[in-house]
Amino acid sequence: MDIVIPGAANLGLFVSAALLLLLIPGPAVLFIFARSIEQGRLAGFVSIAGIHAATLVHVFAAAVGLSAVLASSALAFSIVKYAGAAYLIWLGLRKLFGPAEITAVDVALPRHSHARLFRDGFIVNLLNPKTALFFLAFLPQFVEVGRGHVAMQIVFLGFIFTVLGLVTDGLYALAAGTAGNWLKRSRGFLRLERYVSGGLYIGLGVTAAFAGNGKK
Repeated sequence: MDIVIPGAANLGLFVSAALLLLLIPGPAVLFIFARSIEQGRLAGFVSIAGIHAATLVHVFAAAVGLSAVLASSALAFSIVKYAGAAYLIWLGLRKLFGPAEITAVDVALPRHSHARLFRDGFIVNLLNPKTALFFLAFLPQFVEVGRGHVAMQIVFLGFIFTVLGLVTDGLYALAAGTAGNWLKRSRGFLRLERYVSGGLYIGLGVTAAFAGNGKK
């Protein structure tokens, strides 16, 4: 069976959107910073591996669930896409106007083995319902139903997102020894992160809602 992937235009848009979202530090990145500063860069890399191993689980779950929706009704899949776009907009509005989610991390973390670091990263991300909802909202926006094999397209996009996440989070782990303490304590950075990431979520949701990616 041939591998089915989204078209070049959609794929380029997906990579751009994913990179923008990944480059804006969130709680997971600050956790990686803290681990890297406390136990070294290798500890940060191990934590990243655990986090993104769980990301792949969410991706496969999204692929199975969304494929089942499409199998039942193309209209239902379109509804899921619009609901996902609305969810992304809501995430952005909550980021802009809700309580701050990122706080300074000044408390020293306990030192753990690499196996424990991997397990903690995996469990935290696996059991995070926000991660599951994010992939159910984000990935369908770039699926082209007309190409068929929705599950394969979603897994392909999810794999790309995971690889990009490994790269960007790895860069943050490398930078932890130099800029980590400043980023964790900088009020200006926390305010900037709030507005930039909120605007990105809203822009992505609005674009997805009106672009009509592959709905026909």
